[in-house]
Amino acid sequence: MSRRHGKPSVPDPAAFPTRPYDLVKEITVALVAVGLLTVVLAAAFSSPDVKPVTLASWSRAADADFTATAVAELGGTSGTAEYGPPYNHTPGAAQKLGPVGLQSAAGVRIPVDTAEDFVLRPLANAPEPPAVRRALATWAAAPASQQQAWTKVYSDALAKSPGGNPVKVAKGDYGPVPVLTARLLDLAGSGALDGQLQADGKFYQTDYTLPLLFLSDGAYLESLARAEHLGGDQWGMMNETGNYPGQAWLWLYTFWYQIEPFKSSGNADALIWGLMALLSLGLMLIPFIPGVRSIPRWTRVHRLIWRSYHRDQEGAVRPKRSGG
Repeated sequence: MSRRHGKPSVPDPAAFPTRPYDLVKEITVALVAVGLLTVVLAAAFSSPDVKPVTLASWSRAADADFTATAVAELGGTSGTAEYGPPYNHTPGAAQKLGPVGLQSAAGVRIPVDTAEDFVLRPLANAPEPPAVRRALATWAAAPASQQQAWTKVYSDALAKSPGGNPVKVAKGDYGPVPVLTARLLDLAGSGALDGQLQADGKFYQTDYTLPLLFLSDGAYLESLARAEHLGGDQWGMMNETGNYPGQAWLWLYTFWYQIEPFKSSGNADALIWGLMALLSLGLMLIPFIPGVRSIPRWTRVHRLIWRSYHRDQEGAVRPKRSGG
């Protein structure tokens, strides 16, 4: 840019060289290249496409585990039945952070009655043969103590049966429990139970809470997770399977579950939540913590990372020696 009479002159655009430029062609080539690259990388590095686990697939693949879980749901002894808030008011089940009961503070927001929601209501809503209707009536007429006695005896008998097979259970006084669980197994195998537990009166069924809770109470879902190295003690990460790392940023959270005292604590979830909250607060306050905020200046790691910049800066300010 030249100056005339002390003012800069504006260059003539026509004085610059020009060449043809096809914007549409460049966009097309870029989209094709990125598309092919995405397909190749997705095929090489994406997560395996594992089919979803449903109550139907569970009941067909592990009918013994499904039946044992159904008995536990009916008797109120499953993990969900004894979980406490936000599903039910189980005494002493809530985790605490010191004297503060964080789990109880939110209350029961998603009430779940495992016997009613997982077994009795689906059977009552489905067209049932006379034997099942009689079994439902017998169960409803019995006191809670009798219901628990039936489920306990039948659960023990299942555990002693070869392979947990309900067909090979020894004869005993199990009340209506075998009829109810056998019919529930048939209902699950047909796929109807999945629909029953997801039915919420809405056009779109997007609430999978009940099926997931039912699945998690059994051993089948955990066995699939452990086979893919996704168990809690296998440092598994959610959303990924096989040899793929998953959400690696979760390692700091899952790390605490592998060491004591968290590993064997019944309050592990609450304790780790409190610890991570404290660590996160400390991370945010690093610029204000004396000593900690000076670590970069003491270690001078930044000079190693930006060594080329500092070398150029030092060379520019170093005085040149004159010869002779």
